[in-house]
Amino acid sequence: MTSTPTATDTDLSPSYRIPLAVIGIGMLLALANIWLGALVGLFGVFLLVQTLTLTLRFTDSALEVYRRDTMIRQFPYADWQHWEIFWSPVPVLFYFREVNSIHFLPILFDPSTLRACLETHCAMAQTPE
Repeated sequence: MTSTPTATDTDLSPSYRIPLAVIGIGMLLALANIWLGALVGLFGVFLLVQTLTLTLRFTDSALEVYRRDTMIRQFPYADWQHWEIFWSPVPVLFYFREVNSIHFLPILFDPSTLRACLETHCAMAQTPE
């Protein structure tokens, strides 16, 4: 299932900070423990692949997740109850809760654009309970 973006849709630009930092930490850990370093480094490579292949698109009615040009998931804003971006100095994790589920996503996208889109489309879900 694909969708053509409209003029009001916003696609988030990728951010490679977290995947590259995790890969770097894995390389440093490999100096002390090769297996731990390899495990952390592989996780960093996984995050890098996700950054290269996934796109978040904010539409008028939902947050859509795409793998290349194929929509793999849609989260209607009407179902959102709360959202938060963790650790403001260096945003690393995006959390949001819907009526029936919760989601945690690493910040693989431009955090300032993510925050602006959330404040625009999901302001009602930002207030703490």
